[in-house]
Amino acid sequence: MSTLNILDKVSTIMTKDLITVHPKDTLLDVKEIFDKNRIHHLPVVEFKKIVGIMSKADLMHYQRNYDQVPYKDVFEDSRLKAYKVGEVMTKGMATLSPDDRIDVALEVFRENILHAIPVVENGELVGLLTTHDIIEALAK
Repeated sequence: MSTLNILDKVSTIMTKDLITVHPKDTLLDVKEIFDKNRIHHLPVVEFKKIVGIMSKADLMHYQRNYDQVPYKDVFEDSRLKAYKVGEVMTKGMATLSPDDRIDVALEVFRENILHAIPVVENGELVGLLTTHDIIEALAK
């Protein structure tokens, strides 16, 4: 039985231990992080401020056109090294405060068709709320 209360604060279920990337990191860096960790979203941070988000879907969309190229693996790594996160990341995304209620977050997810929302306090990234976090809280 779930103990999730949608009137609780986002901070009670958000992911706090984050892996982040910088806009000047390469897409190869992002691919390696996704490959080594069980995550699907990477906040993009510059000077402690969230400037975008990079999702596994963003990376896959970028790679899609190269699936039929001969020697694709050789070309892909060099191509991924050539492009920076800042060129591909999603910008202008919705954010939440750690004090926002979970019901507010659910509405933001629904209205924006998102799977991850950065949680920001005093302009700095303090967490990430994902649909997976909500499912985990419901499953407890």
